[in-house]
Amino acid sequence: MTYQIKSLVLYGNRPEQMRVLELSPGQLNIITGDSRTGKTSIWTITDYCMGSSDYPVRAGKVRDYTSIFALQLVRGDQQLFIARPAPESSTSPAPRLCLQFQSASAPPLPREDIAFTFPLEAARRLLSEFCGIDRTVRIPAARGTTMSPSIRHALFFCLQAQNEIANPDHLFHSQGHEWRPQAIRDTLPYFLGAVDPEQAVRHARLKQLRTELKSVERQITQAAQAAPAPGQARALIAEAEGAGLLPEAVDETVNVDEALSVLASVLTRAPGELEYPDSTDHAALLDRERQDLRARHQQIKARITELRQTLAEESNYLVQARDQRERLASLGLLRTAADGSGQHCPVCDSVVPPAQQTIQAIREDLQRLDSDVAFVSDDAPLIQGMIAIEEERLQQLRTEVIRNREQRQALDAGVRDAARYRSQALRAASVQGRISLFLENAARAEHAPPVADTREELNREIADLEEALGSDTQADRLASCLSLINQKIATKARTLGLEHSEHPVRLDLRRLSIVSDTPRGPVPLSDMGSGENWLGYHIAALLSLHEWFAERGRPLPRILVLDQPSQVYFPSDYDGPQVDLVGEDRTSLLRVYQAINDTVSRLGTDFQVIVMEHADLEDDVFRTAVVERWRGGRDALIPPAWIDQTE
Repeated sequence: MTYQIKSLVLYGNRPEQMRVLELSPGQLNIITGDSRTGKTSIWTITDYCMGSSDYPVRAGKVRDYTSIFALQLVRGDQQLFIARPAPESSTSPAPRLCLQFQSASAPPLPREDIAFTFPLEAARRLLSEFCGIDRTVRIPAARGTTMSPSIRHALFFCLQAQNEIANPDHLFHSQGHEWRPQAIRDTLPYFLGAVDPEQAVRHARLKQLRTELKSVERQITQAAQAAPAPGQARALIAEAEGAGLLPEAVDETVNVDEALSVLASVLTRAPGELEYPDSTDHAALLDRERQDLRARHQQIKARITELRQTLAEESNYLVQARDQRERLASLGLLRTAADGSGQHCPVCDSVVPPAQQTIQAIREDLQRLDSDVAFVSDDAPLIQGMIAIEEERLQQLRTEVIRNREQRQALDAGVRDAARYRSQALRAASVQGRISLFLENAARAEHAPPVADTREELNREIADLEEALGSDTQADRLASCLSLINQKIATKARTLGLEHSEHPVRLDLRRLSIVSDTPRGPVPLSDMGSGENWLGYHIAALLSLHEWFAERGRPLPRILVLDQPSQVYFPSDYDGPQVDLVGEDRTSLLRVYQAINDTVSRLGTDFQVIVMEHADLEDDVFRTAVVERWRGGRDALIPPAWIDQTE
């Protein structure tokens, strides 16, 4: 069992001012009135008192003339009073709330008895528990973290602001905020009852481990990149030689450790001690080396191409030769006479004088083909071996080209720096600075704590969890829940006479939208025309979800707050007095209220709908549900007397 709203209470700026809006649990409650009477503030006050992290009450009379906002919640024979003060001097929300359990049917607390002692998070926890939410459940969230469902998540499915109730792009409350869509996707399976708490913990752990694995792999890669590169060290040595920081040329075959030692010695030389060796154009040397490497690279590639072509030609030759040999060998049935005269046909024994010469020629061709086939067959492995050797040489050349490019890039960077200086001493100082930075990074990489390579352990634990989750039926349970809810949505959509309702209709968790599967393809709510369709599918989806929540005893507030459903039937800029709806618009709006009333009646006392409405219909389904009517300037959420007293 969970809670509904018994009353909304405002405490004015004066001690004696208290406004109580009584509501009926388990029923449809309509507050109808003119514009600017405070109707929209009902849902913002509800949101604020239930632990919002901002101050949603809009600027205007409600904000100006109210010092404390409060709700009375009922759950069975339990009653909870919640109060939250208005911000004193800004729009920053009050950090503390008053929460106090009351006896059934007790009135709101007097102002002097209200004590704001609950920090915001503590208030949220108590409200979540009062709603029946299991705070021990952990749900996977963004970046490998987990979270517990709370009252703030439940309100995604309980509130519809004026700009949400007929929004083609957003189906749920606050869906348009930055992080909310993923939170809705993460928590809806729990509220539907599709989450096994133990499996949820495993899913959360699996997501966390995968994040840790990516982090370890990234750290290992960064550590490898931080190690000093041989090509860069050699390029800095070349710069030092060019700047006169080394008395003699250094062998290019030095290893990394030797190169670091040479570079360290460069830092001990002051610019006044510079000795300039014979100028060597290292850039030209590297360019010539690159040209040579590229030429050798092309030669080897051409050699490999020729060898592969030869191998292909020999392969084709073998196929043809073997085919020809088989045809010649099939003539082995030819016979010659015992005396070898061969004057008769070996087949029909007719006299054929030149037959022996023909047979002999065939046999010679057959022997020649046998010899060629044997030679070519022996030659193929040799060619393949030659190709492998050349490919290995080609790979070595590619490595040399990369090394050459690294040296040239580092050298070019040094040349660009040196070009900014007018004197050799400044150039030398610049080179020393670059070498110093390089050596500092190398030392830092050497002394940095080693990265623990836990990839094997993480992969093993991930594999174990994946195996344990292999038989998890959460996806099946969620699909089953949605399938049954989709049937409810489709039925209500057809009752409301919505377009595309003749086709299968479903709640799409990925899009967070309603989708109609038509013969021409899926049509999401955003692609459907008409505000009437947008409103209707919002109503159908939310009523169907709350039917499911109530029938399964799920831990959400049994409330649905709707702000001005009739807005789709008024001009977009309408801000005037009440206008009677006529014709099809009136019929469509009545269907909406009939669907709401039918759902409330079907669920007994387990569902409360609160509607703030501009329209005012005389039909029984609407008229009997009106709890307050604010028209003609006589009534509003803020009593006119509060304003008169202030003025």
